[in-house]
Amino acid sequence: MALHKKIQNHAQATKNYIETLCELIGEDINREGLYKTSNRVSNLAELIYSGYNTDISKILDSVFSDGACNEMVIIKDIEFYSMCEHHLLPFFGKISIGYIPNKQVVGISNLAKLVEIFSRRLQIQENLTTQIADTIMQYLNPKGVMVVCEALHLCMAMRGTSKQNATIITSAVRGLFQKDSKTRIEFMQLVNK
Repeated sequence: MALHKKIQNHAQATKNYIETLCELIGEDINREGLYKTSNRVSNLAELIYSGYNTDISKILDSVFSDGACNEMVIIKDIEFYSMCEHHLLPFFGKISIGYIPNKQVVGISNLAKLVEIFSRRLQIQENLTTQIADTIMQYLNPKGVMVVCEALHLCMAMRGTSKQNATIITSAVRGLFQKDSKTRIEFMQLVNK
């Protein structure tokens, strides 16, 4: 099935779901405030879950040997928004990535795009963090990579324990960062400045 047709089917299914949900909770989908909500949610879903339709190899294909160094490259505080696969509620925060090139560097904005791809999927934070690190290792073959993710989860804030400010921190450590504690410490010091 062509991607365009899948998107059309998804849009209609989303509209049907929202209309059914409103009916089940006793809302009138035709009242002024809700009249176009099913369309809005359908359009929003296309954006929120757009990470499934992006080819990662095209994002990380912009590599350069000119300018490659043996030193740490860091991009910090990349903002992201994702959806928890357990409750379909948002979690959001920032991700910092450090890697040590091995004869090539990647366009730095491409790392932010990589975060965007994986965060635009149903996800748990632990997987988001490791997927980014593993993908960088696979496509760039650096000497090492470290990814740290810090996020607030609405599933914790809105339900159950109702902890409004609890922050979850996850990390993924590969290659030289895993083997050398000095490298990990240097990364953390630079990221926490």
